[in-house]
Amino acid sequence: MGTDYYKILGINKNAKNAEIKKAYRKLAMKYHPDHNKGDKEAEKKFKEISEAYAVLSDKEKRKQYDTFGASGFRRRYSREDIFKDFNFSDILKEFGVGNSFFSGKSGGGSRAFSFDFGGSPFGAYQGTQQGQIRGADVAYTLSIMLEEVLSGTTKTIALQEESGHQDKISVKIPKGMTPGKKLRLAGKGKPGPFGGPRGDLYIQVKILPHPLFTVEDHDLIIEREIKLTEAILGTKIEVPTLDGKHLSLKIPPGTHSRTKMRLKGYGLPLMGKNKRGDQYVRILAKTPRRLTKKQKELVQELGASGL
Repeated sequence: MGTDYYKILGINKNAKNAEIKKAYRKLAMKYHPDHNKGDKEAEKKFKEISEAYAVLSDKEKRKQYDTFGASGFRRRYSREDIFKDFNFSDILKEFGVGNSFFSGKSGGGSRAFSFDFGGSPFGAYQGTQQGQIRGADVAYTLSIMLEEVLSGTTKTIALQEESGHQDKISVKIPKGMTPGKKLRLAGKGKPGPFGGPRGDLYIQVKILPHPLFTVEDHDLIIEREIKLTEAILGTKIEVPTLDGKHLSLKIPPGTHSRTKMRLKGYGLPLMGKNKRGDQYVRILAKTPRRLTKKQKELVQELGASGL
């Protein structure tokens, strides 16, 4: 399941920056090694809360953690990545906590994460100098039309670089890509620090509203209105499909309003499979608000006959 940073700091997932900062300050005061001489458990706890704060106080890292979960986040960020450019000395001074724990090990900037996680205390810094830290992954939501889910499409997106330059990327969206699925573009994320490799770009889609169809997983729903007499006696109606066809659908006598009738194989394609969902026609029997005198007499006769 991975590390739950919210649980470590004792906050909920909707916590604002001020709440995160307040929670860390309280715990840092409690577990700081200067206040717990020789207590290895307190030192371990201090490292845990510091790691949690380093992630949740950073907008991009928190977004990645919330998007990909704890295990997915740790596949993208090493401890060195987490603490890179994070100056604990300044933060602890702000909180009024001593920073002797960092003496000789973290002079701020990219070395602020270097308090000993094992091995040489400067090992993480040396790793950054060698350009081994991978850049952050980027999550991007792309809006597409329902017809583009059916046929697939190619889109050009623009990602803003830190330098201010816009990086334009051509993205091929396969047919059947629906919300909840991710498309990975390796090496299209943020550049790594000190010349390290770029992270990945993850594309998710949002389907724009359609005037006729609604979507349920890979099935399509369309509503069609018929007269009350047609629902009672039965009829035939013409139904459009997303790929431009018009099908004849037989409505049997005695059909109830809001009945769903299936057109097999006329829904959205399943990504990577030679298969499609279904299209459902929701029948709405129209009840007239006003009747003519003749219509009212006929309905009364039907009521008298037991209908």
